[in-house]
Amino acid sequence: MTGRSLRARLAVAGLLSVALALLVAAFSLVALFERHVERRIGAELTSQLSQLAAAAHITDDGRLAVEPRPADPRFEAPLSGLYWQIDDTAAGDRGIGALRSRSLWDTELALPRDRLMAGQVHAHLLPGPGGRPLLVRERSIRLLTDADGPGDGPGRELRLAVGQDRAELIAARNAFTADMLPYLAVIALLLAVATLVQIRIGLAPLEALRQGVNAVRAGQAERLPPHYPAEVRPLVAEVNALLTAREQAVAQARSWTADLAHGLKTPLSALAADAERLRQEGNPAVAADLDQLAWHMRRRVDRELIRARVRSGARPHQARANVGDALRRLLGTLERTPDGERIDWQLTAPDGAVAALAMDDLLELFGNLLENAAKWARRQVEIRVSTGNAVVVTITDDGPGVPTDQLHRLGERGLRLDERKAGSGLGLAIACDVADAYGGAVEFSQAPTGGLAVKTRLPAG
Repeated sequence: MTGRSLRARLAVAGLLSVALALLVAAFSLVALFERHVERRIGAELTSQLSQLAAAAHITDDGRLAVEPRPADPRFEAPLSGLYWQIDDTAAGDRGIGALRSRSLWDTELALPRDRLMAGQVHAHLLPGPGGRPLLVRERSIRLLTDADGPGDGPGRELRLAVGQDRAELIAARNAFTADMLPYLAVIALLLAVATLVQIRIGLAPLEALRQGVNAVRAGQAERLPPHYPAEVRPLVAEVNALLTAREQAVAQARSWTADLAHGLKTPLSALAADAERLRQEGNPAVAADLDQLAWHMRRRVDRELIRARVRSGARPHQARANVGDALRRLLGTLERTPDGERIDWQLTAPDGAVAALAMDDLLELFGNLLENAAKWARRQVEIRVSTGNAVVVTITDDGPGVPTDQLHRLGERGLRLDERKAGSGLGLAIACDVADAYGGAVEFSQAPTGGLAVKTRLPAG
């Protein structure tokens, strides 16, 4: 479907773009939140590190002590997730060892031996109790005391570290993600609806273009209007240029056909004059043959002119014709012909049966069908007209009919299934052409009486 429907392709592309954008936004927001929380935790750890540095001192007996102890109760709870530790760089010489919070229990943080400048705070991610990652802030201080011996130099250097379990950061991040997902779902829904609305609005000019082309094809308009967006106007201009070229080609073809018809008039008139001369010279049989031949040639030329006009699509806009009136006019003419005067014509037609055809084309269509019925009927031809969404005219005769396997061939140009009666084989073909040109159809079937039933469906006017 996505390969055939532009709307579906745009919808899939738009929804994928929305999904990708929201996915990137979600990861970005989570990353930003995590960085923000980590900075806040780092700021708190730095503050606690400063408090620890203020509380660290050397006692009179040269031992390292922290008084007062940090106030946060988590430092006193074993494995609480918040820890501190003080390393004395001279511990190896003095045997003092490291001080650490009760929360570390029996774990000692393995602080990296990087060089610390005075007052500089380093950030680390180190393993803590149980191997759990800790966010650590570390700084170095130097304590001066009169108790130091002469070998100790000017004061004692201490490395202070405060760490917090990173699980709290992860828990905060997960909670933020869980709270964010419903809002992202609402945003996704709104963006999906907006995408579909945008596609509908964006493709509206194409739908208007389709309706315009349909109006031209139906004969309701001659050209597409110029009121289209700038992106569609080149296509509209090309379609209008194509319609102009088509009209010119049709006009030229009709002109050629008319020239051919006029060119045949002189030879046909001469043929008729020869027939009259032969009749006067005592050859009535030959004269009759020539008259019949001239009549068939003239009839064929007239039908080809009508066929060219109908198939060119050059019919008046908003054409309407009363089907009952057209049938009565045709029957009035046929009843005066040799084939028609022997037929019992039965016509049933409502007064409001109006078809969307020009009257000349309607007469041509049913004239051919009724002539065919008169030619083959024995005694009766029934004509029924019904209306609704379309005008349906059914012509049934009681003639010999057509074999079932040959019904589909009726309407082929020049087809004559029975050579015993005169004809050109064009009547049914022209009738089908007229109906097809106006969006109708002609169907052939066997009549209950054994003859031929012709059902013509035409658009209602």
